[in-house]
Amino acid sequence: MNMLSSLATSVIQMPAIAAAKAASFSNPNGRPIFPPLNHQNGISICLRKPKTCSTSPRRLCCRSQLSDFAPLSSATYGILLFSGGLFAFTKSGSKGSLFGGLTGAALMTSAYFLMQSSDTKAIGDALGFGSAFLFSAVFGIRLAATRKPIPAGPLLALSICALVVFTSAYLQDRV
Repeated sequence: MNMLSSLATSVIQMPAIAAAKAASFSNPNGRPIFPPLNHQNGISICLRKPKTCSTSPRRLCCRSQLSDFAPLSSATYGILLFSGGLFAFTKSGSKGSLFGGLTGAALMTSAYFLMQSSDTKAIGDALGFGSAFLFSAVFGIRLAATRKPIPAGPLLALSICALVVFTSAYLQDRV
């Protein structure tokens, strides 16, 4: 065990981890006291993009936007619509569900490929938005008509989530 602890101490540690370990030994209740993250030690944390690109202290920022997930959402939503339509067809013989699943998969596939090019990204986002809006309306009507939460409820929730992603992507691409 001594060999492992000496090896562990010889590994280069990040300054924040080393400061937390040092603080935990000096704190009487055993809880680590983390140093404040401010501009004096060169690190700051923010939840949104910095307004300017300057050489100010490093920032740990999330640079991805909701619209960055639009192509992945399109592919996932299309696969789920297709597999749901196929499942409903094999389970109950519903040709309408199979047709709806195939239509949804075709629309989402088209939206996915349109989103790959920067020239047609706005068109792909608009197609994804329109398709998600269409399926949200269809599943909302089915949920209201049957009053059965399964399968229309989860599909409505999934369609609304896709609608939010495509709306965000479309609005960001238009700016």
